[in-house]
Amino acid sequence: MIIVVVVALLIVASAYYESTMMGSGSPVISEVSSLRSQVTNLQQANANLQSLLASTSTSNQSATSPEKIYSTYSGSVVTVLGYEILSQNTFFGRQTSVASVQGSGFVVSYQNSSYIVTNNHVVNGVSNITVTFSDGNSYPASVKGTDKYRDLAVLSVSAPSSEFHPLKVLSSTGGVTVGETVYAIGSPFGLSGSMTIGIVSQVGRTITESTSTLVTIPDVIQFSAAINPGNSGGPLLDSSGDVTGITTAAVSSSQGLGFAIPSGTLARELSSLVGSGTYAQHPILGISSAADVYYQLAQAAGSNVTYGILVQTVANGGPADQAGIRGGTKTVTIEGQNYLLGGDIIISVNGTKVVDMDALTSYLEEHAVGGLTVQLGFIRSGTYITANLVLGAQ
Repeated sequence: MIIVVVVALLIVASAYYESTMMGSGSPVISEVSSLRSQVTNLQQANANLQSLLASTSTSNQSATSPEKIYSTYSGSVVTVLGYEILSQNTFFGRQTSVASVQGSGFVVSYQNSSYIVTNNHVVNGVSNITVTFSDGNSYPASVKGTDKYRDLAVLSVSAPSSEFHPLKVLSSTGGVTVGETVYAIGSPFGLSGSMTIGIVSQVGRTITESTSTLVTIPDVIQFSAAINPGNSGGPLLDSSGDVTGITTAAVSSSQGLGFAIPSGTLARELSSLVGSGTYAQHPILGISSAADVYYQLAQAAGSNVTYGILVQTVANGGPADQAGIRGGTKTVTIEGQNYLLGGDIIISVNGTKVVDMDALTSYLEEHAVGGLTVQLGFIRSGTYITANLVLGAQ
């Protein structure tokens, strides 16, 4: 707006000088010519600026438009339906019933074949599985592979190739940042094709699913988009439409928080899930119980380090035991909680600082597999020590 006003004033000045001062000699004529040249340049600069602003605005809108995300990628999201036989003791004896189980899923491509990815708890113990695509067509499906430790399942579906629209799965979620916008598409409460929007609230969380197995899953993405029963197994997309996680609604009392298995976990496991039907390389330390260190616990343990992981017990003959990691020997009560003190306090792995168990398990999930050797750094009796540990496999 300022440029436009300046241009207008210069045009008026130019006309005035030309009409009143033409007879004064060549210096005035030269000045008018110069002003006209400046006006032309300013007009061109203003046009270029307006064009750039319009282009930037359009580009930003198209990159993050929820409408575009939905219209482009919702056709890759499916509804998974199956039936589970329930049995319970009643006054009249043992009774059985059939209950429907519903979740979400999405299409991925592996070695020129298409598969459906969903959560393990959606299909575990379920029969007569069907997959319904966004166009309403349903087809029978079978379980190709599962990983109960990361709540992942891959399905094979008897459907024509025209039904499959694979999504791109990010091979690493290292680029996921707190605050970035994410989109969850699925079938909450059977309402297929629903999309919710939120932000990444945190990464590297550890959750315990409220399924019968009570599986603990590390390195999970926490986000604010609303998800409900039926969303389980659907994709969590970034602003480019790439899969950054697999949503799970199996966490009880989440109070509006959403959680997703990182896409990097799926990328690492997909070949094994399709090829062998399972994945058996999750790393384990062989630490039976541990506690995150905080100020009061550090004081009780006689440590000047107020972060890390206090080892309380180790599994006999396990990786930590073989590496010489020590557990506690003395029970103390701090703020109503019992702890076993005297054990090592782990503060690093392969030179990377770990402030708590979430950080340690997330690091191992992203960078290690069973059989790999890692170096643990820990405090023992006030002294920093390192030890090599050969990870076990879950």
